[in-house]
Amino acid sequence: MVSTPAEPNWPVTFPGNLRWSNATQIVKGMVAYGAAAMAEIDLILQRLKVRVAEADLDKVWMEEWAKEADRVAKIGDDADAAGNAITAGNQYMRAGNYYYSAERFIPPGEQKLAIYRKALRCYQGAMARLHPDIERVEVPYEAQSLPAWFVKGRGQGPRPTVVLFDGMDNAKEMSVIFAGLDLAKRGINVLAIDGPGQSEPLRLRNIPSRHDYEAAGTPAYDFLAARPEVDPKRVAAMGYSFGGYHAPRICAFDKRYAACVCFGAMHWNIYDFVKGHAPTDPRQTSGSTFQWRWVVGAPDVATALEWSKKFTLEGVVDKVTCPILILHGENDRVVPVAEAKRLYERVGSKNKTLRIFTEAEGGAEHCQVDNRQLGVDVIGDWLLKNM
Repeated sequence: MVSTPAEPNWPVTFPGNLRWSNATQIVKGMVAYGAAAMAEIDLILQRLKVRVAEADLDKVWMEEWAKEADRVAKIGDDADAAGNAITAGNQYMRAGNYYYSAERFIPPGEQKLAIYRKALRCYQGAMARLHPDIERVEVPYEAQSLPAWFVKGRGQGPRPTVVLFDGMDNAKEMSVIFAGLDLAKRGINVLAIDGPGQSEPLRLRNIPSRHDYEAAGTPAYDFLAARPEVDPKRVAAMGYSFGGYHAPRICAFDKRYAACVCFGAMHWNIYDFVKGHAPTDPRQTSGSTFQWRWVVGAPDVATALEWSKKFTLEGVVDKVTCPILILHGENDRVVPVAEAKRLYERVGSKNKTLRIFTEAEGGAEHCQVDNRQLGVDVIGDWLLKNM
């Protein structure tokens, strides 16, 4: 059962406000990777707590995270001007995450886009200075393309590879840092990609999400199979958070994928999730009330709800036959643990593993955000043995 502490603690920074608490968790989870700093987060939280009684809490959230992002980005710019590239890269990585958090609850429009462009500038500045060996690529997708980072795994010759899709609330740059680098140490290539309805394609290319996500998974596989570093017989599809829907869908309909990883299961039926995702009090939901409509590109709320009926794993996961790993936290506040158990029971694979992290060991929150390293280690070790 999900616990909701009455007093602030590490995962529940703002009791009674799931939206702020969950968003804060996401940023805190990046501290271990040098992509956020607890001291900076603490300063932001102090300022937020002073303003919790204000009327426009979305504006308050944006202003405080953007304020800190501006400060850190300026340090990065000064360091870069002085020729201190690594120092600049470290500042840009943190600023990118703070900007990305700042725009989280702002409705689609010029203000949201302006903040995201700042996030992307910092993310790309960090990648260029800290990880120049990681290649920025474009994966063909219908008449357009999807932006991605290709991380080469250690070793020589064709190697196993993972296609890593985001969730609704993270970006390919974050995926590189919290998963791509660790998997590469194990000799696994990673294609960290922003898919339809995610981060850069949604914001800058107007590419909405879709229920038939194999439309993105298939060209991603084709792109990788043409690269000399990739063993085409050892390519896995992996999804983070909402990607817990995407990855099984891809593997159900593209049998070339050798393995499937759900870094957090998703709701079996997205319609039921979306229908109850916009309570009267927005503080009781983890996302913004506009988010689903925006992500799928629906013209109105009714249409968005109707479209959500297509996003179901019913009649899909029984078609998954490759090895599959499902990770979940017993105290996941976004997706109940029962959904992970249901996915495990219904998936068609004979080789299937369900790993539920407990509060006692850590990793019990959504997508192991309270200790992502635990999840990534399980994923990396499992992949080497199962694809």
